[in-house]
Amino acid sequence: MATSSRGSRKLLWLLVVLVVIASSAAATALFMVMSDDDDGKAMAQEPEIVEAQAPIFVEIEPFTVNLADDDYGSRLLYAGISLKVADEQSETLLNEHMPEVRSRLLMLLSGQRATDLATPEDKQRLADQVKATLEAPMTEPQPELSIERVLFTDFIVQ
Repeated sequence: MATSSRGSRKLLWLLVVLVVIASSAAATALFMVMSDDDDGKAMAQEPEIVEAQAPIFVEIEPFTVNLADDDYGSRLLYAGISLKVADEQSETLLNEHMPEVRSRLLMLLSGQRATDLATPEDKQRLADQVKATLEAPMTEPQPELSIERVLFTDFIVQ
């Protein structure tokens, strides 16, 4: 009887170990399946990569203007400007009205003083003024002109 009792205890322990191993395997498999579903959903929810559109620039030929007189006498500004626009409609409108664009810029720049164009903040202020000057309607009715940035490609005060 002792052997039979011992054999059944070994069998009982073997069954307990097998149940624990089977439960662990089932739990691991369930975890793997659940985590695979989450990864798949996360990948499906990621936004699609959108190709960036090429920027549209309207380049204005460099020009030279006399600045307003200051303590040092007559000064000159040589400036090249590029405009970054939001759409092709704005590009077309600016190119069609380029003589008026240049005239507005010459009038604006000729009223500046050399001392007011020295710092980066002064140049940013001037860029904001250029944008405001060019966004004023050139024709009636005029579609919306969308200038995103004013870029100085040349800027020499002499």
